[in-house]
Amino acid sequence: MLFTVNVIERTKVTDIARKKSKLKWQWAGHICRRTDGRWSRRVLEWRPRLGKRSVGRPPTRWSDDIRRIAGGRWMRRAEDRTAWRALREAYVQQWTAVG
Repeated sequence: MLFTVNVIERTKVTDIARKKSKLKWQWAGHICRRTDGRWSRRVLEWRPRLGKRSVGRPPTRWSDDIRRIAGGRWMRRAEDRTAWRALREAYVQQWTAVG
């Protein structure tokens, strides 16, 4: 393990999972702070299914892992930049600790 950390530091290789999760968190905050009425925020709030649900496990939505860290009112929390940045590290750790 120590050898792996040393090699990563020396070669300056970027951890893809860490980078992906950080960019997703930043983009989600950016979209939630928009006030110009673009479609991207409306897509996040959209509930597509009407009627009966299909059998089996419910499909995972894009915002489910964000909601797990920031709570149910995550779109409102994203409007406060300092609080959103503070939550980012917890979100990134979720993805880097897994695998």
